[in-house]
Formats: sequence, C-alpha cells, structure tokens
Amino acid sequence: MTAKERRSLALLIGLAAVGHLVRSLVDVGPDAPPAISLLDSTSDGNPGAHLDSIRRLAAPLGPEERIDVDRASAEELARLPGIGPAIARRIVADRQSRGAFGSIEGLDRVPGVGPVALARWRPHLLFTGNPADTPLSSEAGQVDLNTAGVDELDALPGIGGARARAIVAFRDSAGPFRDGIGLSQVPGISRALARQLAPRLLIR
Repeated sequence: MTAKERRSLALLIGLAAVGHLVRSLVDVGPDAPPAISLLDSTSDGNPGAHLDSIRRLAAPLGPEERIDVDRASAEELARLPGIGPAIARRIVADRQSRGAFGSIEGLDRVPGVGPVALARWRPHLLFTGNPADTPLSSEAGQVDLNTAGVDELDALPGIGGARARAIVAFRDSAGPFRDGIGLSQVPGISRALARQLAPRLLIR
C-alpha cells in the first residue's frame, strides 16, 4: 500500500471514529436514522477492499478493456469516456424496464445516447444479452411501418424517440414505405438496422 493510500485509509478510519463519537454524545431517539457507513457494502467492512473498489471504478478504461452493457452496473458504465453518471443510470434503468440491448444499435434507444457517444464508446462495449426476448416472428409484436405513430416506432429496438420522429416525418413527406429496407432511406437509420428490424415490420 502506498503512502497516499495509507493516508486515505487513515482519513476514512478517523472520520468513522469521529462520527461514532459525535453520535454517542448526542441524545438520539428511537426514530433516528441509522448511522451512515463510510465503507462500501460490498467490502464487508474491509477498508482495503473498499479502496480497491474505488481505485478500480475511478481508473480509465484500458485499450483492450470492455464493459458488458447488458450486465454492468451504473458505476461500471460511468467508466466509459465522457458518459457521466446520469446517462449511466439511464442506461441501467432502460435495460431493467425494456430488457437487454444486445447490440450497439439497441443501446441507441436510450435517450441522450447518440451517434457521437456510440462511436466514442464502441471500442469498449460488449453485449452478452439477447435482445430477442420479445418474439420477432409473431404478428402481435409487429409494427405497421406506414401507420405506426412515434410511440410505437420508439419501442422498436435501436430506434428511440429521435429516429421515430424522423421516420414519421420522412413518411409524411415521401409517402408510404414499400418495404422494410426502405427504412434505410431515413436519415440516421443504416441498412443493417433496417434489415435487423425487418421481422418486426408490417407493410400494408
């Protein structure tokens, strides 16, 4: 352990001791909130393990290091360059409510995540989840590309609100789509994404 780490550990222990001393001097009632622990709940009270956790989460990603977006915590995701804690929490919340992303196109459905951020994160991303939790072949799960509104299109994997609005605007100006691949004519939608969505689309 380096001198800097020893000083940090001593500071943590000192703060904990002061907190307990102050608490023992103050008359607290039975309804008072529990004391706040300065140690990570995953460290089992081991200050050294807590410092290791802090160092790991604060360290920049190595060139070959990958983060599994389908499983990582918000703290782990916050290590991605330029992401920030708010977007990291938003990614986790989206994954918990809508299921795994499965690909970088799926991650694009999260509000606030755009092409610039995805290009920056791409070398560090890993996806081990299966986005096909909803059956793709059943007509009940399909969306009519020529009549669907923004909300229905937004629910498609890899679309998101901005692309859903772009699809509706394109359809209003250019007319109905003839096939699913025509979706790639919409700015921001690649041919690969259009092919991926084909099983979910109806053309009437």
